[in-house]
Amino acid sequence: MAVTEHGMRKNKTTIIFGINALSSLAWYCLENDSSYRVAAFTVNGDYLTNEEYEGLPVLAFEELERHYPPDSVSLLIPLGWTRINGLRMDRFIDAKSRGYGLISYVSSRASIWPDLEINENVLIYEHAVVQPFSTIGHNTIVRSSTHISHHNRIGNHVFIAAGATLGGNVTIGERAFIGLGAIVRDGVTIAPRTFVGAGAVVTADTEPDAVYVGNPMKKFAKTAMDVTARS
Repeated sequence: MAVTEHGMRKNKTTIIFGINALSSLAWYCLENDSSYRVAAFTVNGDYLTNEEYEGLPVLAFEELERHYPPDSVSLLIPLGWTRINGLRMDRFIDAKSRGYGLISYVSSRASIWPDLEINENVLIYEHAVVQPFSTIGHNTIVRSSTHISHHNRIGNHVFIAAGATLGGNVTIGERAFIGLGAIVRDGVTIAPRTFVGAGAVVTADTEPDAVYVGNPMKKFAKTAMDVTARS
């Protein structure tokens, strides 16, 4: 039985969705900082262009049950913010409907409290800070060096990019995206499907499907779906 550098025994098996940089990153983290053994990658059949990725087989998602039935393996879906997180949401819902359980990964180098509830398909990377009384929904990605302050409510299918800072009592709506190094002031509500650009400073509540950039923040002409159609 394999053992990680931190002494964690590899006694659980998982499949990672995707064959891109975020999938590669998730694979590396699981292999070196978790009790999970990655057995394969999976993608939709239309994107099955490689038989192997990171030295592991790549399987068609539509035929996954033939190789790994739901009672034999769990999934991890580390996809990015394409279609304002809609692609990751769709795959999450599909996997659940087919009976697959989804794991979560919290870096051993992240700073969290023991009572933080970790829902399905949540990834919290190294040096992220999640303070007490904050909650994180399903299928949400929190990248490295993010600071989530106290009493935050992070919704489902959210992506928070590296270095973002959220003040206390912030609410992040479903499918929102918070960009690299963005700052959200205390008490602000980020509406569902809001896109907050890199380095933006958000000082007031946002509108659904809107895009905000700059410091001070300005509402952009395009919609969140427009700017994430092919992220």
